Amino acid sequence: MLYILYQAHAGAWAFLFIFFLLSYFLPKQKVTMMIERLFVVIMLVSGIGMVIGYGFPLLYIFKGILAVALIAVMEILIGRKKRGQSQGVFWIACILLSAAVLIMGFVY
Repeated sequence: MLYILYQAHAGAWAFLFIFFLLSYFLPKQKVTMMIERLFVVIMLVSGIGMVIGYGFPLLYIFKGILAVALIAVMEILIGRKKRGQSQGVFWIACILLSAAVLIMGFVY
């Protein structure tokens, strides 16, 4: 069961990044944003399932908190792009959070 959750979680992250980039660079349409949010839900459900399956290890709880922060930063970036506001600090946060979540997800 954990293998299925892991594969769903990793796949959801991959599609989440793809649809985030599409939503960011094509801000006039809304379909990719809705699909992105669908993969956010899949990613969150599979991540919570894995945390429960592994018995709530502190490292994975911390990774989950960072992942939720990353999703929030991604949403902020898309919103600020649509409103024409500056995004530099949020791109730095997005890159740093992405690196931290990926390292924690694939190394540990």
